[in-house]
Amino acid sequence: MLNTKFLLTTFVMLSTLTCLAQKKVLSGTVKDANTGETLIGAVVAEQDTERATSTNNYGFYSLVLETGERTVTFSYVGYQTKTKTISLKESAKYDVELIPNQSALEEVVVSGVRKNQHVRSPQMGSFKFSMEEIKNVPVLFGEKDLLKTIQLLPGVQSGGEGSTNFFVRGGGGDQNLILLDEAIVYNAAHLLGFFSTFNSDAVKDVQLYKGGIPSQYGGRISSVLDITMVDGNQKEFSAEGGVGLIASRLKVSAPLPDDRGSFMLSGRRTYADLFLKLSNDQDVKQSKLYFYDFNAKLNYKIDERNKVFLSGYFGKDELGFSDKFGFNWGNTTATVRWNHIFNDRLFSNTSLIYSDFNYNVSVNGNSGDFDIASKIGNWNLKQDFSFYPSNSSTIRFGANALNQTIRPASLDADEDANVNSIRIEQRKGWDISAYFSHEWKATDRLSLLYGFRLSDFMVMGPGTFYRFDDDGDVTGEQYFGKGTVAKHYINLEPRLSASLLLNSLSSIKLSYNRLAQNLHQLTNSTSALPTDQYVLSSLNIKPQLADQIAFGYFRNFNGNAYEFSVESYYKAMANQIDFRTGADLQANEFLEGELLFGKGRAYGLELLLRKNSGKLSGWIGYTLSKSERKFNGINQGAWFNARQDRTHNLSLVAMYRLSDKWSLGANFVFNSGNAVTYPAGKYDLNNTTLFYYTQRNSQRSPIYHRLDLSATYEPQKSNKRFTSSWTFGLYNAYNRRNAYIVDFRENEKNPNIAEAYQIALFGIIPSFTWNFKF
Repeated sequence: MLNTKFLLTTFVMLSTLTCLAQKKVLSGTVKDANTGETLIGAVVAEQDTERATSTNNYGFYSLVLETGERTVTFSYVGYQTKTKTISLKESAKYDVELIPNQSALEEVVVSGVRKNQHVRSPQMGSFKFSMEEIKNVPVLFGEKDLLKTIQLLPGVQSGGEGSTNFFVRGGGGDQNLILLDEAIVYNAAHLLGFFSTFNSDAVKDVQLYKGGIPSQYGGRISSVLDITMVDGNQKEFSAEGGVGLIASRLKVSAPLPDDRGSFMLSGRRTYADLFLKLSNDQDVKQSKLYFYDFNAKLNYKIDERNKVFLSGYFGKDELGFSDKFGFNWGNTTATVRWNHIFNDRLFSNTSLIYSDFNYNVSVNGNSGDFDIASKIGNWNLKQDFSFYPSNSSTIRFGANALNQTIRPASLDADEDANVNSIRIEQRKGWDISAYFSHEWKATDRLSLLYGFRLSDFMVMGPGTFYRFDDDGDVTGEQYFGKGTVAKHYINLEPRLSASLLLNSLSSIKLSYNRLAQNLHQLTNSTSALPTDQYVLSSLNIKPQLADQIAFGYFRNFNGNAYEFSVESYYKAMANQIDFRTGADLQANEFLEGELLFGKGRAYGLELLLRKNSGKLSGWIGYTLSKSERKFNGINQGAWFNARQDRTHNLSLVAMYRLSDKWSLGANFVFNSGNAVTYPAGKYDLNNTTLFYYTQRNSQRSPIYHRLDLSATYEPQKSNKRFTSSWTFGLYNAYNRRNAYIVDFRENEKNPNIAEAYQIALFGIIPSFTWNFKF
């Protein structure tokens, strides 16, 4: 019996080794033939088989094939497919350059992923943009804006008229993790939210996760927006840009010597302040109203297995009235990355990242001069591994250490000022985490993406931490020295997504996520203002937690030209934050005593019909949703509507290629009004009328709807190097006066009557932009 078992075991081992020996690995990088830019999500597949894979965020792929003559296709939407017969005797490296499809002008590219990926992938609640699509969506002032484009998706809603702030599946604006080349962007808005910080010329890839968030992401409980900057032209010098009504931009890129890599520089600036110089008022002439931003990236190939990337972003807003008032804010990010290929199955990325956001308010008046300043920043060290054991299995694992520092808003006043200086202690925290995920095609019909994230957030000294009673009064304090851990918050975040194919064109999907968040933004507005306060988890403030479960049906039509999906979700949120009535948020040493802690829930249904190719492309998205909160100190502890709660959200986006020279774009949006709090009555105090409020967020602002139109004219090329185009747009084409603010006042004829009035921010706004490239 023993000999039989030994022989059987030996036979199985030899058979396994023989099978493995008969398979080899084809790996390499897929790039754009014209620029050398790596292509994210390019499909590499063996012809006439199910063996396929896609490139990662650095264009790297790994495909397991049997030995012998193998015919492999390399494809990316908008590019000519390349087919290559490879004699595979040993594992080999094969880099590919794909040629952009010149006939792609007749199609508006929507996605660069495998045609049936929508159905087959276990990933749900995600959306991938091509930059070509963003360029054709009409937006405010004609400036291409990816944050305004994602607001047209189901499950995502705008923070207000013209605002770049957005909410995902009932969460708050601060619950979205926004990454630019892996660096956290804290405030993604210019000019108080009317423009985003992202110059589309400098962006290569955009991926939004609303649910089924992969384990490598953490720190926020609603969504992840992962943005990758372009690497730069590795073939020749190139430049492109545009001149619009209120802003201009320019991007240049060029290869490094000896084909070692490339660099990219991109800048943008508004010039609304130049028009102020035309005023006859001297104070207006000296005023400031502009923003600028700058992107830079360099990639350098050390050898065939090692590559280094340096990238950064710097943006600043300046707003001021003469020398009496000044307000500036801005973001800075810097990322250093090292790609290392250990072998044809194991890929590594090591990153050191810095990012910060700061603002400063200066007031110079008769009552004295004072400044209010605040800053938040972090250093992050990340190590990520991707392992490709087979075509049906991809394993990702890694760890990161994030050090975060917040300098709360403090007030510095001159001796002659009528206000006193207030210095608030800064707060520090370490967030140490590790993750594991496995994407596995278990059978021909069942695909899984599962894993976990384990994090330990450490509240760090030095600092004095206060204790508060139920009324927010200080009851005690405790000091922790430098380097001392005041408290640990350990959270295990399991992640699971699954897809079950019903047939080759349809599937059902299920996902569950738990997420934790230790950075909290304190705001009482749906617009993300630069002066909003940030706080870290502390002795009083616990990490926000969210458990989200989602279920969906996905189907493709007409040869994968159309994609349809319906997703339902339920999200339970713990340790949510709101304010006591009359809370004082600015320069308050006892700010935590002004906070209330409760829970939230959000649930909804999302429908999406998307056309991916052809002269006409676009999508129709609809969301039916509910978002509520519950706090003991608000509405007598009953559930109430969150500020961002909207019952209905509808968006229609269409892009049409009219001819070789003309392309058209349009989008229509309709949504229910935001939840708002209107006064329940009024009273007179010292001859001043004051309003009082009862139930929070129990009313609705008026419904919102708008139509935007655009047309792009591309004249015939005058030469092979230089191209240009003109884009004309109409924002709010039928001049709908949507409410930006609804307020109350006494009726002029009868002071006993309070009347509502609304302020509309934008009517119809025309725009034009001249774009060029050479």
